[in-house]
Amino acid sequence: MAKYAAAGHDVLVVTLTGGERGDILNPAMDRPGIKENLPEVRKEEMAAAAAALGVQQTWLGFVDSGLPEGDPLPPLPEGCFALAPLEESTEALVKVVRDFKPHVMITYDENGGYPHPDHIRCHEVSVAAFDVAGDPEAYPEAGEPWTPLKLYYTHGFIRDRIHRFSEEFEKEGKESPFKEWLAKWKREQGDLMGRVTTQVTCGEYFPQRDDALRAHATQIDPNGFFFAVPLEWQQRLWPTEEFELAQTRVQTAIPENDLFDGIEEP
Repeated sequence: MAKYAAAGHDVLVVTLTGGERGDILNPAMDRPGIKENLPEVRKEEMAAAAAALGVQQTWLGFVDSGLPEGDPLPPLPEGCFALAPLEESTEALVKVVRDFKPHVMITYDENGGYPHPDHIRCHEVSVAAFDVAGDPEAYPEAGEPWTPLKLYYTHGFIRDRIHRFSEEFEKEGKESPFKEWLAKWKREQGDLMGRVTTQVTCGEYFPQRDDALRAHATQIDPNGFFFAVPLEWQQRLWPTEEFELAQTRVQTAIPENDLFDGIEEP
């Protein structure tokens, strides 16, 4: 996102919920006044992250579903985003699409990156909005039709990438922080690289990415997992981010190295 914003493209992050039921994952933020005011804190964090990336951002206003835990899983709370009628949330996103007029949309895959109910619902809503935003008969009150041209799923948990970093730790004579995680990687989880169609080189913008991550201070521990690999290693060993072209209305050739491949200049 930072790369495309720097190149002069308009980039909009649409945040579907307010994170009301989120957890405090950074010990430094586990202090009085944070949990009690989490929606307001999350808004401030999101504004700081968007500023770090140089992008625009808007909220759809749905209520966080939380991440249910237990066996069996407890029911989702009444009124949460994951239980909202698909038509209602789709219309809200269609309105944003028709107003912003994107050529490219990016969302989670069908598993939500990891199976958070709001991530999965975000996938469903995004796919539905991509399908109907250009249909004048769909949601006529949501603005003039606009047809986005490409829909991508983002893939962040790439086993090959983690394995390469782990090898670099061993090469340097250091204990890999990913050793246990890789050992527990289940075969049925598969290798997401098999789904990747598009790798965008953006290593020079990793510092902005990290600034944006740190801006989400209630969710990201600056001493934790996301910052275990030195930035220089990441830029040298794996300077790309990975995407899967899920739908396209233009001709393109796979593999791609640009989300706008196949889209003509206006």
